[in-house]
Order: sequence, then structure tokens, then C-alpha cells
Amino acid sequence: MDLNDLNQLELDNFGEWPLVVKVVAILLACLVLGGAAYYFDTKDQLVRLTQEESTERDLRSTFEFKQKKAANLDAYRNQLAEMKESFGAMLRQLPNRTEVASLLVDVSQTGLANGLEFELFQPESEVGKEFYSELPIRVRVNGSYHDFGRFISGLAALSRIVTIHNVQITTTDDKSENQLNTGNELALQATVKTYRYLDDEETAP
Repeated sequence: MDLNDLNQLELDNFGEWPLVVKVVAILLACLVLGGAAYYFDTKDQLVRLTQEESTERDLRSTFEFKQKKAANLDAYRNQLAEMKESFGAMLRQLPNRTEVASLLVDVSQTGLANGLEFELFQPESEVGKEFYSELPIRVRVNGSYHDFGRFISGLAALSRIVTIHNVQITTTDDKSENQLNTGNELALQATVKTYRYLDDEETAP
């Protein structure tokens, strides 16, 4: 069969076409129909399928994350209860407004009980924080090096929270610090801080 024979073929007499031509024509028709079906229908479905698969992966990850949180929920609750208990214990170490005066007496008595001589015991203005306030006290005491150690240990042993800051130790005769002798009379200057729990009225805006 040559090109002239192909030019003489007509759709009206398709049944009389040679077998090879019929097969080729049918294959071409199938390819055209398949391409049209893919372009107008299957292509969009594949895009939607890809989107749904991505959504499924995201949902699966979210589900697994929440499932892990749910599995550890009891542990989180126990941990939260422990934190609340610890926080409550720390709050109980902060005096309220009526207990501050007795706490100041405890601080000064701790120094006197350890053989220190107070030259200065000056409470300063409170420094307000979120739910508590700092009460700084400037102190200057005279005594021996070991007296200072016992004083600081005594402050740490108080039932309330007391911290000491900006410690400076000098000799009473103005010698430099590298000449200090633990048996000589020394002077300690520091800021002792205690803390007060703020009442609800004080924390309210």
C-alpha cells in the first residue's frame, strides 16, 4: 500500500479498509480519546489526589502529636501538681505585711547572736515585683571573719527567704583586703534582701 491508496480511503467505507490501516486508525483514536480524557478529567483528579494526600499527612502528624500529648496527660497533671506544691511552699517562705517587722528583728538578732556589732541597719524602700516585693536592708557590722561566716549561715537557716548581696569586707584600720587576717577586727558592708508576698489588693491593677 502506498500514499495514493491512503488518500483514497474514506470514512464511509471504513469496513473495506486494509486490516493494518484499521489497526493503526483504532490505535490513534484510542490515543486521542485517552489524551482527551486525561486532560479534561484525570489530570484534575490527580491534582486533587495529591492535595488530599498532603492533607492526610498533615492530619496524621497532628493526630500523632495530640495522641502523644494525651498519652502523657496524667504525667503532665502530676508534674503540674508538684510545681504548684513547690510554688506554694516557696510562697509560704515569703512573709506578709504583718510579719516583716519580726523578720527584720530576726535578721538583726542573728547578727548579734554571732558576736557582730552593728554600725548600720538601714531598711530601704521596697522594690515591687510581679507578685512580691524586695525589702533591701543596708548593713555594716564589725566582727571577725568567722563571725561573718556564722552570720551568713544563720541568715540562710531562717525560715524565711533572706539573701545577701554586694558584700565588701575591709579591715577597720583601712588596710587593703589582701592584708586581711581572720583574727583581726573586720568590717562587713552588704545589702541584705528579704522578700514580702504582695496581697491581692496590692497586685490588682
